[in-house]
Amino acid sequence: MKRIGRFHVVTDTLLQTCHSHVELAGLAIAGGADTIQLREKGGSTREMIRAAEQMQTLCRKADVTFIVNDRVDVAIASGADGVHLGQDDFPIPLARKLLGEKAIIGGSATDMDEARKCLVEGADYIGFGPVYSTASKADAGPVSGLDLLRHVVEAIPLPIVAIGGISISNASLVMKAGAHGIAVISAVCCQKDPTEAARSLRCLLLESGPHD
Repeated sequence: MKRIGRFHVVTDTLLQTCHSHVELAGLAIAGGADTIQLREKGGSTREMIRAAEQMQTLCRKADVTFIVNDRVDVAIASGADGVHLGQDDFPIPLARKLLGEKAIIGGSATDMDEARKCLVEGADYIGFGPVYSTASKADAGPVSGLDLLRHVVEAIPLPIVAIGGISISNASLVMKAGAHGIAVISAVCCQKDPTEAARSLRCLLLESGPHD
């Protein structure tokens, strides 16, 4: 059984410039994140592999899952636990061929049709959203809201990880809607104290109880 985390922190160096991807990974892990996702759309492949290798080392020591966004090549090179793929990214079935059955592959979905596509193509979990309005991703698409999240959770037999505008103020509502977990960017990465921000979210998730 693959271990799909409930608290995913997606690292970012565009919305904030105080911390590197590696530093953010360490801070988020210290705050209780159980999954770290490297999301980098620019820079050289060599630099990204170097950062991914360091992040994987941190994650392995802490028994935390390490996922690379989009870049299957970087995931392979760094020994990552898996990848997260958008609808227009690398095809999930091809990623499975390259990474193998043990790899964790997440797929992004903004509506029911995309969620079903992720299921059919063999994703292990779905990152669904944006649940709320977000400025973290320019291509996030229209807000899905809690009602649609609830319908997807009921209809799709995969762990649904909610993303988009999730913060300490609304995370409990997301979990009550049935989400397996949450993925955040700015709610941790852009805070003055990322570790404390992560710790607060982690405590809230623990209070919400398991959703399997």
